[in-house]
Amino acid sequence: MARRSGRVLRSHPKLLVFPLIGGLSGIAFIATLFGSLYLTESVQEPGMILYGALFVAYFVETFVASFFTAALVSATRTVFHGEEPSIRKALGTAWQRKLPLVIWSLVAATVGVIIRLIQSEEGIGAQIAAAIFAAAWSVMTYFVVPVIVFRDPSATEMLKESATTFKDTWGESVGAMATIDIFSLLLALVGLGLGILTFVLTGGTGIQLLATVLIGGSAFVFGLLIGKALSGVAKTALYVYATESTAPEYFDDMNFSEIAGENSESARTLGDRLGDSGGGQI
Repeated sequence: MARRSGRVLRSHPKLLVFPLIGGLSGIAFIATLFGSLYLTESVQEPGMILYGALFVAYFVETFVASFFTAALVSATRTVFHGEEPSIRKALGTAWQRKLPLVIWSLVAATVGVIIRLIQSEEGIGAQIAAAIFAAAWSVMTYFVVPVIVFRDPSATEMLKESATTFKDTWGESVGAMATIDIFSLLLALVGLGLGILTFVLTGGTGIQLLATVLIGGSAFVFGLLIGKALSGVAKTALYVYATESTAPEYFDDMNFSEIAGENSESARTLGDRLGDSGGGQI
């Protein structure tokens, strides 16, 4: 899945635009929000102000990330149809789904604050509970954005269909998640290594220090960018199979029936059900 997702990106590098804009937008917002809180010293005081700021941060971050992921999913689906993706059309599709994206962001922000509250409790039990809760939530919501893009679901439907799709493709979904995360981490570490190497070779003073930050930082961000793009492509491919029982372009040499295993029949059933309700249309 990771290699074939890489093929898609090599053939259509413009897909990298979506995670790039989303990442930059998210960084700018977080820097503005918590920079303002720090200047007013509010961030140093635990309580309603801090958790209110966390909720706002989670909400905006989730919406921004989901919006541009939705655009990436839409553009990737266009590629799977053998057509050239359009950045404008993909963003337009994401904008058409703004309401369910807002609903999803509110739900995700609420859960994020709950997990943070659990983590703030003393004791190893609270930390373990928070970790399990966070992991289960990540699995359950893995396909939320594709569900939103290809359908017009309610809050409960988007979570239910996401969890069902993950169940139907759990083997390759977990594999793709792990491989892409490891690949992204390796790229980020390479960037960090380049920065350290630049620092050592140049002496780490003045303009050399700036070069170190630019080289290392750029390579680090590039690794994360590639990982986000690969993840979006892989999710779209798996969702297309799970709901349509057909391998998309660039993935047609994979035996998806082996991936789904005993769940292939339920995948086809889900595809028929979504098809009857107008699913699969952008």
